[in-house]
Amino acid sequence: MGLTIVIVVYMVGIVIQIASIDKWYQYFIGRIIAGIGAGSISVLAPMLISETAPKHIRGTLLACWQLMVTFAIFLGYCTNYGTKTYSNSVQWRVPLGLCFAWAIIMIGGMTFVPESPRFLVQVGKIEQAKASFAKSNKLSVDDPAVVAEIDLLVAGVEAEEAMGTASWKELFSRKTKVFQRLTMTVMINSLQQLTGDNYFFYYGTTIFKSVGMNDSFETSIVLGIVNFASCFFSLYSVDKLGRRRCLLLGAATMTACMVIYASVGVTRLYPNGKGQPSSKGAGNCMIVFTCFYIFCFSCTWGPVCYVIISETFPLRVRSKCMSVATAAYYGGS
Repeated sequence: MGLTIVIVVYMVGIVIQIASIDKWYQYFIGRIIAGIGAGSISVLAPMLISETAPKHIRGTLLACWQLMVTFAIFLGYCTNYGTKTYSNSVQWRVPLGLCFAWAIIMIGGMTFVPESPRFLVQVGKIEQAKASFAKSNKLSVDDPAVVAEIDLLVAGVEAEEAMGTASWKELFSRKTKVFQRLTMTVMINSLQQLTGDNYFFYYGTTIFKSVGMNDSFETSIVLGIVNFASCFFSLYSVDKLGRRRCLLLGAATMTACMVIYASVGVTRLYPNGKGQPSSKGAGNCMIVFTCFYIFCFSCTWGPVCYVIISETFPLRVRSKCMSVATAAYYGGS
């Protein structure tokens, strides 16, 4: 229910933006409301996945969240390409309209998603919690595995209630290691955005125009395809390589790609001076290593951050800590 509500908030923000005609502040207000909705979705959706997914594929399903994000980026590039020839409001109203349409599809899909068993246990709906867990794991309600899991959830919730409601102050407690975990996830989420991926996603058209591409929008579509396709590898790497190893491997390979990209851009892109035509070979080299970089990012840091913040915190403070970590994510962006 909470996820459905924030999707509606997001849709309200989109409608306000589409309805704006000559008032910039109306568009700005709509953008803020839509941002609140999108940010809330970024917290609640991974949380729901982590609480409903079977344990043996939880990491893979959380990686699917990033897979769908990359698919959305690709669709955004395609939409920009399709509206680039318009000089009126069609250029920005059509992309916003598609955002609204996808939000409706998401609400429709939510009708088939079972509620979190942990939430149902929290509100005392034990039988519904059993049904939800059984549906997610394709088991009968009376299966011993279902009974055992719900008993564990009940014991955990009762222990939390005995300790009282978690406060924001508890996030800074070092005795329970919550503060250390929060610091780690805030740093990981911030650094994920500061690694340089948004440099290509936000300014891709400008970058590739500067290296001699005739239609930089087409190149952005290629980057979107690379980004989306690479995320399929993450469905394997997240569980097979482990979270920590993925981050280490991704950081090393992304650093190598960035060093080569920057070195070629500084020393070889304009062999005859910046006012002269750029080197096609150097430009192609930069594009190739951009694709390598995106591949490395999408296989490691892209999806692993969502997995880590969903698995790191105790249930008692998970929602609050994930909210702070997600805020750090958008702050880094």
